[in-house]
Amino acid sequence: MLAPGTRLGPYQITGPLGAGGMGEVYRAHDSRLGRDVAVKVLPEHLAATAELRQRFEREARAVSALNHPNICTLHDVGREGDTDYLVMELVDGETLAARLEKGPLPTDALLKTAIEVAGALDRAHRSGITHRDLKPGNIMLTKSGAKLMDFGLARAAGPASGPAGAALSQTPTMTHPLTAQGTIVGTFQYMAPEQLEGKEADARSDLWALGTVLYEAATGRKAFEGQSQASLIGAILHTEPSPIATVAPMSPPALDRVVRRCLAKDPDDRWQSARDVVHELEWIRDAGSQAGMPAPVAARRKSRERLGWITALAAVVLAASGLVLAPRLMTHARAAKQVRFTIPPPAGYDLTNGGSGSPAGSVISPDGRTLAFVVNDTTGTGHLWLRPLASLEAHELPGTEAASYPFWSPDNRSIGFFAGGKLKRIGADGGRPQVLCDASDGRGGAWSRDGTILFAPFAQGALFRVPASGGDLTQVTHLDSTHQEIGHRWPRFLPDGRHFTYLSLPAREGQFDNFIGSLAGEKPRLVARSDKAAIYAPPGYLFLVRNETLLAQRFDARSGATQGDPVSFGELPDAGGNLGEPSASVSDDGTLVYQTIVPVNVRLVWLDRAGKTVATVPMPPGPYFGVTLSPDHRRAILTRSDPQTAQDLWLVELDRGTTTRFTFEPGNEFFCAWSPDGSQLIFSSNRSGPYDLYRRPVTGSGQEELLYHSDQLKKWPTTWSPDGQAVVFMGSNTKTGDDLWILPLSGDRKPRVYLQTPFNENDPAISPDGRWLAYTSNESGRNEVYVQPFPEPGAKFQVSTGGGDLAAWGPLGRELAFATSDNRAMISEITTSPRFQATTPHELFRYPRGVAGTAFTGDRVLCLVPVGDQPPATHTVVLNWAAGLEGK
Repeated sequence: MLAPGTRLGPYQITGPLGAGGMGEVYRAHDSRLGRDVAVKVLPEHLAATAELRQRFEREARAVSALNHPNICTLHDVGREGDTDYLVMELVDGETLAARLEKGPLPTDALLKTAIEVAGALDRAHRSGITHRDLKPGNIMLTKSGAKLMDFGLARAAGPASGPAGAALSQTPTMTHPLTAQGTIVGTFQYMAPEQLEGKEADARSDLWALGTVLYEAATGRKAFEGQSQASLIGAILHTEPSPIATVAPMSPPALDRVVRRCLAKDPDDRWQSARDVVHELEWIRDAGSQAGMPAPVAARRKSRERLGWITALAAVVLAASGLVLAPRLMTHARAAKQVRFTIPPPAGYDLTNGGSGSPAGSVISPDGRTLAFVVNDTTGTGHLWLRPLASLEAHELPGTEAASYPFWSPDNRSIGFFAGGKLKRIGADGGRPQVLCDASDGRGGAWSRDGTILFAPFAQGALFRVPASGGDLTQVTHLDSTHQEIGHRWPRFLPDGRHFTYLSLPAREGQFDNFIGSLAGEKPRLVARSDKAAIYAPPGYLFLVRNETLLAQRFDARSGATQGDPVSFGELPDAGGNLGEPSASVSDDGTLVYQTIVPVNVRLVWLDRAGKTVATVPMPPGPYFGVTLSPDHRRAILTRSDPQTAQDLWLVELDRGTTTRFTFEPGNEFFCAWSPDGSQLIFSSNRSGPYDLYRRPVTGSGQEELLYHSDQLKKWPTTWSPDGQAVVFMGSNTKTGDDLWILPLSGDRKPRVYLQTPFNENDPAISPDGRWLAYTSNESGRNEVYVQPFPEPGAKFQVSTGGGDLAAWGPLGRELAFATSDNRAMISEITTSPRFQATTPHELFRYPRGVAGTAFTGDRVLCLVPVGDQPPATHTVVLNWAAGLEGK
């Protein structure tokens, strides 16, 4: 026991609150913030090894990120000497266990508490966290509602020890942190059958525990009882509790249905999400007499018919519990019915690009056993990870930093991917990646059975082939100038290994053409139009996306013809990504995987130089990105992404928050530059094929003008010279990547190169006096901010020192602000006389996670920030996806 006055870091112990197998709990005072907290001192076995401590701290941080009114907040985790401790919200009230000693809850109180606890579980499950020790003792009843305690900590606990005669209801959860098969996890009285069998718990195990808690709260009796651990385990595995209505006749009979489905022996027969339970409980609460029919009627209801899909159930349960499935069992199970489950990203990583909401690349192996996917760490750097479907653990493939768009070899042994301007391959069992060839801006690849890799090395241009062992590139497809093609990407081989599908740029009337090509150079054949690249799926389908709906279209791979009408496979919200990026991946054995990403709505806020929100623009939130501020700081141009209208520019009056659509043409419009007087905009649009430059008055009343057209360049303007005589734009081509160009706005208006290197130069910004140009280049191996004289290049000065993007000048040209990949806002003081000098950059603040655009004014920053809590992106896995489509 800790004596009052003992200090653990900034926390001073004031007295004990309780004790249990998971540790001792004390009331303490936080001297930094002047508040009382609860401090739990953890058993010594948690600190046994550095690995245990590190994993525990990672999981504690994940739990601390849960923000829900019915989850007890975890404030801190620390170590003082040899003592590890947790700091939690101090909750006043009584546990549900203490309350049930007085008898069952009244129906109204029961439903209120049940809805709150199920809602808390739903929030945690959507974040990839499982409680694994839900019981009445971990539910605190307070004046403001129920609070779920000790969330997720069972996952970090160590081996159990203690006398066998300890009361079962007080047996603490003691779990090996690496979750070995055969380890029993949870408090016996509330444990699901799969936990008793030593299998891994998942969200459905929590729903079993919720059912036992609801049964006990409604009846005052435990759902399962026994005279010993063995008899208790036998009761849980083989018996059913008495119907609630026979014990509590005045309870709503519909509640018995909810609880019985929670207590299904097979996880696949239970509710599949806590959100489903919330909806059912809310219906019971709101339905009144419809849900509360007389008990004699309820007693005559037949028992719920148990599902007969045992083999399919075995597939998903065993996959979720980390057991390896025999091939015949997996095949037989998938033949039975369609099964869906989700896989969250690893803790501390994001499935989207730097939190932007865009997908980062996922693909299932041909045999359907392993998922390869790209996640981003807090710095925005991509890493390639593998997750066997028959395991709960994913692991990183070392040496794959900055990876994108992975694809599998046909034998499931290797993975191709793009990183650092190269096409690489790596063994699925690890090892050192092998560089195959250059690929400055890869857009997808495919690997044939004869060892040919077909890929798009550039954002624009044709498809090329290279041997899987590396070597010289051979061009395979050719752009059709008569159709104004600018690029081919996202190839996928068809079963014969000679023909393949690919997507053509640009989009036409909002959709992309998908063609069938061949390694032999046959004339391409148009096969389908879709919002995304078409994906071939055995035994003869194409997956297409139209109007945010995933469609399965029958397809004859030999003739290249589609058949019948497409069948809807459900909504698939467009979450951005590169043009035409595939939304799904399909294995040969019928496993479908796609990322579930909720598009992010954002709003405009003003931040001061400390990162504090000082004002919010009163505009409706929406799917915007990119901020270009007018010279007088009273208006801004945003890009709005809409699957029905592609990408358009919108004008925002910052004082009033009014938004006006500025472009209406088909295709995408984005990247723009304001004229110095704020009367005109130059922007980029691909309405006619390549991205060209257009000029239009801001009022919209004047004539629009095409400034520059070229089939060889994609063009994106970002900065207009202060004298109004020129605009600087990024020009992208297949040979030198992204370069900087100057377009004069008078005279012959012939564009000229400002800076062209083998590296990528982006985001130019002219200084207020027109004498200097800041830009980003990856010549050092990562993006850094540089400055050169303008309008002619000269001596080059590097401003950033640890990476940098999106440089912006202060209003007098005496400061240069930029952002880092880990969302830090940096600033450097600039002097230009007698020579150019920049101070070492220092941090102003960290941008909010998921920021979608910024504009620097000198004293403030205009930011697009996400609205509310954004649900994390997850993988949705569908086993035997084609079940039910036969005959359609």
